[in-house]
Parts: sequence; structure tokens; C-alpha cells
Amino acid sequence: MLVAATYFMEFLDGTALSTALPAIGSDFRVVPADVNVAMTAYLVAVAMGIPFSSWLAERFGPRRVFCSAIAVFTFASLLCALSPNLGALTAFRALQGFGGAMMVPVGSLVVLRGTPKDQLLKATAYLVWPGLLAPVLAPLVGGALTQYLSWHWIFLVNLPLGLAAFLIALRLVPASGADRNRRLDWPGLALTTLGVAAVVVGLELLSEGRPSEWATAALAGGVAALAAAVWWMRRAPRPLFDFAVLRVRTFRATQTGGFVYRLTIQSVPFLLPLLFQDGFGWDPVHSGLLVAAVFVGNIGIKPATTPLIRRFGFKPVLVVAAAASALTFAACALLAPDTPDLLIAVLLLVSGAFRSIGFSAYMNVQYADVSAAQLPSANAIANTLVQLAAALGVAVAALLIRTGISFLPAGADHAGPYRVAFAAIAILMLVSVADSLVLPRHAGTEVSGRR
Repeated sequence: MLVAATYFMEFLDGTALSTALPAIGSDFRVVPADVNVAMTAYLVAVAMGIPFSSWLAERFGPRRVFCSAIAVFTFASLLCALSPNLGALTAFRALQGFGGAMMVPVGSLVVLRGTPKDQLLKATAYLVWPGLLAPVLAPLVGGALTQYLSWHWIFLVNLPLGLAAFLIALRLVPASGADRNRRLDWPGLALTTLGVAAVVVGLELLSEGRPSEWATAALAGGVAALAAAVWWMRRAPRPLFDFAVLRVRTFRATQTGGFVYRLTIQSVPFLLPLLFQDGFGWDPVHSGLLVAAVFVGNIGIKPATTPLIRRFGFKPVLVVAAAASALTFAACALLAPDTPDLLIAVLLLVSGAFRSIGFSAYMNVQYADVSAAQLPSANAIANTLVQLAAALGVAVAALLIRTGISFLPAGADHAGPYRVAFAAIAILMLVSVADSLVLPRHAGTEVSGRR
């Protein structure tokens, strides 16, 4: 629960700021679009810091690194609230992102190492809810704090939470596990962080509609750097990551089909408000109330996810969750302004439920067959790809919307580009279905407990 709370704090802070861009722009006397650089700095710092955090945890021990991460994140939150201008806010957001990059993977590594495989379903049930709740709650929390207090409170609320988490972590997180002889793979770290940063920047440029040549150059450079990192680490005597973990079938599936699954579900909270407000012309309150149905579905089904996995096993649950999600996305493409609100709410409720089931199943099965020695590498790879999926989900959705605008005739329905985007992500989700279909029949039985 401690680690889940820090997850929630980090995930919520990563997206809540988007609702405060106009208020921050007004205070700093810049256009709201320029404030997005602070959000990008946060995402880049998180993505760059995750590979480094894995080595830090092994070198100095999980408690020291986890507590330091909470302290850095909390102190950076205070600095963000006190920022006198956009440049300072951007720098402090990057520092906050680096603290978050250490909190999330190190915290999950502590849980994974301390939990027997047959108890992993129960333990990870706590780790799943931040990823499900934060994207839905962030706009509401950020908007309420900005409207009724000020944008500074988006950061100030972290101070009591961070202090409490720090004190609890000192008591709960084990102090052992440091390896003083663990050397850092500097070439592997440099190539990985450069590659991840370039990919995230390229995706952000795409999502913001910036010149395509800059986005293409950043993405191409990032992919080249990551390819070079893989080549180096397969030959290095003490690599930053052990890519042999990708030979584990269940883990590899969660980094291929699971990556596509996370990418598509991350795009939905971005697309739905745009469909309702820009496509249908609804006000933010009407739109927000309907989008909240996704949140209700996420939470409502949560008590049933573990029994479902235990009853049917991972493979059937993953296939059904992905296929049903694809159907709900296709149904979203058929919505119209005169569709009854009740019908829309039921559709989004069902979509949220299957989102929760699939998210939980992937979270549990990815470490089901990973050995204790491979956990640090598996954890770092998984968390890095989670960050990329989050960034790519918004970028792909924005790209699909612009594609719809380009190909649809002038004067077409305002909702047309959003219908195209929903239809496209429904088709994309079928990649996850296909990947799950080729999983072994008894994948992850040590975790699910199903014979």
C-alpha cells in the first residue's frame, strides 16, 4: 500500500498539471501552450531516470534509494510551487520527474522481491489501482485545486503525503540488498537514457503538432540509440540490463502485446473528452460526468479481477479483455450526439471494467516466470516501456485525429476525426489479442494458482 500510494502520487502529478496550463500561463505571462514544456520535462526525466534507478537500488540498497526518491520528489514539489517563472518551473519539474523515476521501479522491485509467487496476485492488486485511477482522476483533481485554490496546490498537496510516505518507508522497506561491488555500465546507461529521452521528445512533438521533421529526427535518433544500447548490452560483461529475461515467454508477451494494450487504453482518456466536447459540442461538465463511467468500471470490477484470473487463468482473461476492449472502442466510433446518455455511460462502464481486468492480468503475468536474479532487469525494462506506452498513447491518438482531419472531406461531421481515431485503436488492439492467443495454455499458473 505504501508503494501504491507513491505510484499514485507520481502518476497523478504527471497529468494533473494539464488542467492548470491556462492559469500558469496567466501567472507567468506566457501563452498556455508554452507551459507544456514543463510537462514534457517531467516525462523526459522520468523516462531517463528509470534505467539508472535499477542500478542505484542494487548498488546502494532499496531503502536508501526509495527514501531518497520520496525526499527528492517531495522537495521538488515544494520548489515547483514556489517557482517564480516558467524556466524555474521546468527545471524543478525535471527534478521532480527524476525523483518519480526512482520511486516507481524501486518500489515495485521491493514488492516483487518480498512476495512469494503464489501471493503475487494479492500484492499486485494494490499496485494496479494507481495506474487505473490516476489518468481519470487527474483532470478532476487538477481542475478543482486550480479553480478553488490555485495551481500551486497541485504541488503543495504532495508535501504531507511525501512526508508520511518517507517516515513509513524508513520503517517498512528492508535495509539489506546493497551490492557495493556492482559497477555501472556507463555506455549502456548513456545510450539507453539518450534513446528513451529522444523517443519521448519525438512523441511529444508529434502529439503537439510540431513540425514533422523534428519529430521524425528525434524518433529516428532515439530508435538508433536504443538499438545501439541493445547491441552493447548483449556483449558487455556487466550490462545495465540482462536482455536474457526476454526469453521468458510470459514476460516477452507483456512487453509486446502488453505494450500495445497499454498504449491503446492510455489513448482513451485523451480521446473521449475531445469526442464529447469538440465533436459533439458538449460542455465540460456533461463530458466529465460521462467519462467518469470509465472510472466506475475500473473500480467496480476490481474485486472480481483476482477471482477471474484464478478461475480461468491468464491466457483466456487476457484474450477476452483485449477483444472486448477492441469492441468497446469500435462502439465509441459509432456514438452520436443524440445517443442516449445512459447507453454511453453503460458502454464506458463496460470499457472501464475490461480495461481494469486486462491491466491487472498483464501486471501479474509479466513477472510470473521471471527468476529472482532476473527481477531487476525485468523490472527496469517493464517500467521503461510503461512510460513509453503512456507517451505513445497520447501521441498516436493525436496523430490519428490529424489523419482523420486530413482525409475527411471539408465540412464533414466535427466528430469524424475522433471516429477515425477510435476505429484505428480498435484495430490496433487486435495485435494484443493475437499475441495473447499464442501464449502457452498454462502461462503463469504459479501466480494464478490455477491447475
